[in-house]
Amino acid sequence: MLMSKSNQPARLHFLPYSFRVLSPGDHVLCAVSGKRIALEDLRYWSIARQEPYASAEYSVQAELADRKSRGMLA
Repeated sequence: MLMSKSNQPARLHFLPYSFRVLSPGDHVLCAVSGKRIALEDLRYWSIARQEPYASAEYSVQAELADRKSRGMLA
């Protein structure tokens, strides 16, 4: 019997214009919202933080929070 990786989170390594699948699965979870993102719908991520985001808005939220935590924002 073949083992399906559907309904399992993938583990990815994020690169500048793509990502590499380290562990197979069909989705990842947004680092900000926790929303499930199908791999074919994944468009936003941080290379530095190695985090996926469900939207551009969540990506900006994560970036601002990171800058604030590092004292780069007042």
